[in-house]
Amino acid sequence: MNVKIYSCSKCVGEDFIKYGKTNYGKQRYQCRLCKCISVLEYSYKAYKKELNADIIRLTKEGLGIRSTARVLEISTTTLLKKIIAIADHIFQPLISYNQSYELDEMRIFVRRKNNPVWLVYAINKNTKQIVGFYVGRRNNKTLNAVIKTLINAKANKIYTDK
Repeated sequence: MNVKIYSCSKCVGEDFIKYGKTNYGKQRYQCRLCKCISVLEYSYKAYKKELNADIIRLTKEGLGIRSTARVLEISTTTLLKKIIAIADHIFQPLISYNQSYELDEMRIFVRRKNNPVWLVYAINKNTKQIVGFYVGRRNNKTLNAVIKTLINAKANKIYTDK
């Protein structure tokens, strides 16, 4: 019996056959092209396709790890693994030449208040987009990592708070 549910996540094929049931009684399907096995709707919320987009949206809204895990109904460990996987795909944005940039730093804490870490970032004054960032201790090495990228971009002006 042929069943057309959705496209296969591996080969984008649309020809499926029934392939037994899961331990929870959900129907499994097998793609006829690549033999990949999938379920139409998973019980475990961490398998949802839109989960990564939800994690990004909630993080931008300022929710913490525990509150995001509670809203998405997944464990904090799973959430942290997903965040690390998302972060691995983040890349430095392209920097446009001959622009004005604003440089600033922000103190954040890792695990406890006596472990401060500094985030140094540069913002394009015209587009308000972040063009460079670096996380580290509050020293010249951390600051120079961002400043060198701005100098390489032949910045017109670099504004700082002092």
